[in-house]
Amino acid sequence: MFTHTTVLLEEAVNMLDIKPDGIYVDATTGGGGHSALILSKLTTGHLYCFDQDEYAFKRAKEKLDAVGSNYTFIQANFVDLKEELAKLGVNHIDGIIYDLGVSSFQLDMQERGFSYKLDAPLDMRMNQNQELSAYTIVNEYSYKEITQILYRYGEEPFAKAIARKIESARKDKPIETTLELVEIIKSAMPAKVLRQKGHPAKQTFQALRIAVNDELRVFEKSIEDALELLNSTGRAVVITFHSLEDRICKSIFREKSTVFIPKGVPMIVKESAPFELVTKKPMLPSEEEVLNNNRAHSAKMRVIKKL
Repeated sequence: MFTHTTVLLEEAVNMLDIKPDGIYVDATTGGGGHSALILSKLTTGHLYCFDQDEYAFKRAKEKLDAVGSNYTFIQANFVDLKEELAKLGVNHIDGIIYDLGVSSFQLDMQERGFSYKLDAPLDMRMNQNQELSAYTIVNEYSYKEITQILYRYGEEPFAKAIARKIESARKDKPIETTLELVEIIKSAMPAKVLRQKGHPAKQTFQALRIAVNDELRVFEKSIEDALELLNSTGRAVVITFHSLEDRICKSIFREKSTVFIPKGVPMIVKESAPFELVTKKPMLPSEEEVLNNNRAHSAKMRVIKKL
């Protein structure tokens, strides 16, 4: 049985400021940690749980059924949350949470192909019904396209060298497994880099996962839609695990909570921003949590409230 330890569990749910009769959304249900705690605080309220991963649904259902029944699973990508909620007659919500990390059981399930430590077919699909996989990108995308993906989504300084090695290796035969790809990545890096702390394939695997699942675009659209749905005093809580996601979140939250005044134009500002930052700076996991769960070390949490 694969386990998943929820990051910033108590902190995130406390920041939602749950109303017992409120309507809440867990946009990234995963193993159900945040969902179960939210559900435990509801009486006549309702929780809507999004996830496109079938296995996640099965795992989370066990946990949620032990807490209550006033929840609804929606098997869909959170990019469609506005449309999916509208189908159920839900046009306003009191809070939403995003935990953008890959669930531990996805990383640990060898056959899913997310991990650079386990040998498996190149896959990395959150939604296993979609066609695009890491195998397709690695074996069919051009050198230029792969380079752009590694730069843009992995901030990989050796993107060009890795893309060249991939292009060369696949001429002989398709690159089929995660560890095959790891060896190709290693062959593109200088020995002194390989001796440094950290796995050499981490940034490439992150980049491929983001590209396969179109993670940045769907998050940006989803959070914009979610903020529109929030009732007065409603909150959005976002937990990110790398700088690209955090940058999007920070930018959108700052824009929504700021009244922009043209420089050099004398004027009396009467309007106020529609949102307020609850966290001026991102909240980080405690030292104790990081010690107990190493996957929490890069987590950042930002919270915004509708006025």
